[in-house]
Amino acid sequence: MKQLITSLKTWTLATLVALSGLGASGITQAAGPDKIIVAGWSQPITEITNLLVEEDKGFFKAKGIALGYVPGAGGGDAIRNMLTGQATVAFTDPGSFFAALDKGEKLRGIYDIYPQNVFNVVSLKGSNITKPVDLKGKKIGVYSLSSGTRQNLLVLLQQAGLSEADVTIVVTGLLNFAPLMQGQVDATAATDTGLLVGRQKGLGEVNVIEVRNHLNISSDLFVVTEATYQTKKDVLKRFLAAYRDSMVWMIANPDEAAALAVNRTINGKNPALNREVIQLRNISSVSATTQARGLGALDLPMFQKAADSYKKLGIIQRDIRVADVLAQDLLPAK
Repeated sequence: MKQLITSLKTWTLATLVALSGLGASGITQAAGPDKIIVAGWSQPITEITNLLVEEDKGFFKAKGIALGYVPGAGGGDAIRNMLTGQATVAFTDPGSFFAALDKGEKLRGIYDIYPQNVFNVVSLKGSNITKPVDLKGKKIGVYSLSSGTRQNLLVLLQQAGLSEADVTIVVTGLLNFAPLMQGQVDATAATDTGLLVGRQKGLGEVNVIEVRNHLNISSDLFVVTEATYQTKKDVLKRFLAAYRDSMVWMIANPDEAAALAVNRTINGKNPALNREVIQLRNISSVSATTQARGLGALDLPMFQKAADSYKKLGIIQRDIRVADVLAQDLLPAK
């Protein structure tokens, strides 16, 4: 525990030092490495190990990037932290991205982090909740109101002709299945890794409705402001190349990543569990599109389908033409 606390203090100090030199765009032009701060949707947890082992592996340093991380509680937080100048890049979900665009923010998606949908809705076996229509009238937990768990819950409800008004949404917190186990909610919207951890903590037999079986859209992508996209292309290209290198490493070396996560994450005390979490994220990083064009490649038809679905859900009010807000030109060559 002492080692973990020391590691987290080191990471926090490094992030604060990086933040201290930021301007409104989240990037400084001082001599030396270019500082890129990632606004995350979560605390520094195991599934983003590849972003947290910079001190050990130096993927970003090798590309002339000084990396920092700002935690959040959902994809909406990630975008807000970027827009307020606390970060350069938002690690966010498509629903939060579309919602910000709908409000008039000028943003660009530049890299598809997890092209596979990793969200689900989990209920105890005895609840008999096995399909989206069974959620009507139920209390359902989400990580936060600005998280992908809520957005993807709405996607599921839509499949059954339901809306948010047909359920009661309860904020339960990140990776927290206790309210479900204690009967405070009937079901919980989560991710595949959240479910894995919940099972390790004694969740027991559950029913799982996987969103990808109804709409397999990307779970997370990197987003920047239009101004950053237009003026910092070289820095962003190097950042994305470094991120891809870190992901290639984690895919090829899950055991090493699991061992490093013990000291670099807040929830990674168990190397065996770390490996399972990392393996799930490795799988979600690969799709037919990325296999053909390289990790991070953006599947425009899939994102257009997602944008159209979010408009039908009422999450956004206007049509979004994704070809205008997604950029492929910063991606490293395969």
